[in-house]
Amino acid sequence: MTRKVLIVDDDAAVREALAQTLELADLDAMTAGSFIEAKDHIAPAFDGVILSDIRMPGRDGFFLLDHAHKVDPDLPVILLTGEGDIPMAVSAMDRGAFGFLEKPCASKDMLAVLEKALHTRQLILENRRLKQQLEAGDPAARLIFGTSAASHALRDQVRQAARTAAEVLVTGAPGTGVSKIAEVIHLTSPQSKGPFVKRAAAGLARAQLDQTWEACQGGALFLDEIGNLPEDTQLALGDALERGGARLIAGATQDLAKLVEEGRLSPDIYYRLEICQVHIPSLADRPEDIPVLYRHYVSQAAEQAGIDPPEITPEQETALMAQDWPGNARSLMSAAMRFVLGMPEDLSTTKELGLAEQMAQVERSLLAAALGRQNGKASDAAKALKLPRKTFYDKLAKYGLKPEDFRRGGG
Repeated sequence: MTRKVLIVDDDAAVREALAQTLELADLDAMTAGSFIEAKDHIAPAFDGVILSDIRMPGRDGFFLLDHAHKVDPDLPVILLTGEGDIPMAVSAMDRGAFGFLEKPCASKDMLAVLEKALHTRQLILENRRLKQQLEAGDPAARLIFGTSAASHALRDQVRQAARTAAEVLVTGAPGTGVSKIAEVIHLTSPQSKGPFVKRAAAGLARAQLDQTWEACQGGALFLDEIGNLPEDTQLALGDALERGGARLIAGATQDLAKLVEEGRLSPDIYYRLEICQVHIPSLADRPEDIPVLYRHYVSQAAEQAGIDPPEITPEQETALMAQDWPGNARSLMSAAMRFVLGMPEDLSTTKELGLAEQMAQVERSLLAAALGRQNGKASDAAKALKLPRKTFYDKLAKYGLKPEDFRRGGG
């Protein structure tokens, strides 16, 4: 997460005091005494936020705010004033300031606003990165993992389905990632910039279907487990498909042909979908992909927990490939998360544990994840978990967790 704050204030003592407060809160403080000093840092790629005084000689905080938003309209700027001027506050917010603080302000109030602004900035930059990736690359190659012939064939199916304007049926065993593949089809299609809306077919009312279809115009609607769509809603879906304007991508883990025979699925919907189908192979059909997927899931889980990915040995990979994985990618993902958090890899072991032991495993994983997110800083981890410091240290001792094991980059 970005932690950078550019402080702009012509008063050196105030500037340094603010910087010290921010550094104590683990924020990366940068200082500038004027707009001229600050402007070189203000760029669309700046991965932080700005905290600026309003009243400065020459070009003031309002000028800085306007300049920042010309460079990047989404850059959060928080303005400071010692005047207690309400009209000035209103003017600042009208001109797009993220926040407004009166000097002197309590550290906790200032830090709360900065944390919110930093979180907003992080989301903005992440969304931009994702958009750039989608515009520049091949989503099928980037988002569908595996080196097997079956995985190559799946990527080709996705690309072919994406190029057509027809409805698409995505099938696979439970846990294979039907919803994900549906989204990749949309992202690879000419309609990728249009909306992509996911809905569970079960219990979807006719009125909801009509509203959702309108919201999907120019994009795609994904209906998960299409075979569970209520009969009345199936009629509405048929009407919507006749109207057009959006694309239907349906998902199924059931045999739809059998549902048609049993009278539970409209033949008209089925015949539209069977023209263009994408089938996701189970892990049992591509065991050579299991280590590739597992490494990816371990990396994801470690990033979420804020810790370095643990080493995966060749022996572990061999053992993973020897398992059946009836839950497919979903169960492999769960195994990766347990591995990262130091929980038992053997599912049978977990099942044999009593409630107290299972709860202890969960507690240990939460403690480890908190330490990881706080870069091994025990006091911050205790605060994040809302635990008294002594209680937190007692629990670390109980589970054999050492804060220094969770520090990165020598911090």
